[in-house]
Amino acid sequence: MTDTSILHQEFLNRFGVDGMAYAAPGRINLIGEHTDYNGGFVFPGAVDKGITAVIKPNGTTVVNLYAIDLRQGCTFDISDPAGPSTTHFRYVYGVVRELMAAGLDVMGFNAVYGGDVPLGAGMSSSAALECCFAFALNDIFNGQIDKMSLARIGQATEHKYVGVKCGIMDQFASMHGREGALMRLDCRSGEYQYFPWHPKGYRLVLVNSCVKHELVGSPYNDRRASCEHVAQLAGVETLRDCTWEKLEALKAHINDEDYRRARYVLGEVDRVLAVSAALERDDYDTVGQQMYLTHDGLSRDYEVSCPEIDFLVDEARRMGVTGARIMGGGFGGCTINLVKDSLYDRFLDEVQHSYRSRFGIDCQPIPVIIGDGARKI
Repeated sequence: MTDTSILHQEFLNRFGVDGMAYAAPGRINLIGEHTDYNGGFVFPGAVDKGITAVIKPNGTTVVNLYAIDLRQGCTFDISDPAGPSTTHFRYVYGVVRELMAAGLDVMGFNAVYGGDVPLGAGMSSSAALECCFAFALNDIFNGQIDKMSLARIGQATEHKYVGVKCGIMDQFASMHGREGALMRLDCRSGEYQYFPWHPKGYRLVLVNSCVKHELVGSPYNDRRASCEHVAQLAGVETLRDCTWEKLEALKAHINDEDYRRARYVLGEVDRVLAVSAALERDDYDTVGQQMYLTHDGLSRDYEVSCPEIDFLVDEARRMGVTGARIMGGGFGGCTINLVKDSLYDRFLDEVQHSYRSRFGIDCQPIPVIIGDGARKI
């Protein structure tokens, strides 16, 4: 997280008084990819990187923002129906407007904020920004809005003010994170459960491939359409409710692509439940095996990987890393790796060297520790 002393000093310099500090984290997802729109499970955790803000009401209807990392400011009135045009500031504007719509008596405020979530790494810096301000303003203006509703306000901000039709996982994880625990969220019911995460002898590290492939057409929409088509033929609302027997009975009536997409999703539902059971008994070998199986499914059946990501996972497998897979929507981004302490330094050294030799660009290791969700500092 950004050093709060720097934010406090900047706030003093700009506004002549001090404010209160709040933080909200980015997230990782251990397993459960492309399952949200299929009614399945995801398995996120909040991390030790996120957005920190110093905020104080100013007695007006005007909001004054300063993003210290961008060295940019923005001013808007809370009654302005249009809001700022800059996308970055629209996240905060959207949260303000959605909180007002939810009945919170928001007034003007001053804020200085910054973050240390690596951009482009799929760790949800935007959700951290939304949740930081949603949590802070609910607290400052004496709201009684619960955490799940605050998470949905962040999601609504993405939908209405930024134009990103995201699921709820990112905001949920940023709000509900807990040190030493991952969360299994049922994307159909909204129910969630904490699972212990204290992998003694292991570390979590992301490796950012530093590539993002722009694909022709609508790759996400195509995959979603495949899943919905199979679910419809199987007579179920989402693939979450399709059995292996039903899928095999449909095999002769659907094309190979739809079959493989559905096979991945059914397998991923099973893998999330296997990881849940493994974490209850501190069985990190099984967790790692399931991560590799997820990657194989995402690469071969769901076809959302790319040569750079497959290379990073193959290197992890070759060196004996306990588990590795692509994390996020696909076509680039990061791998998430569960690495034994004894192998950690060698893994990072070798994978950076081999990746540079193979592709002529550098990858970026991002160590992560599972931490708490949105909070007042």
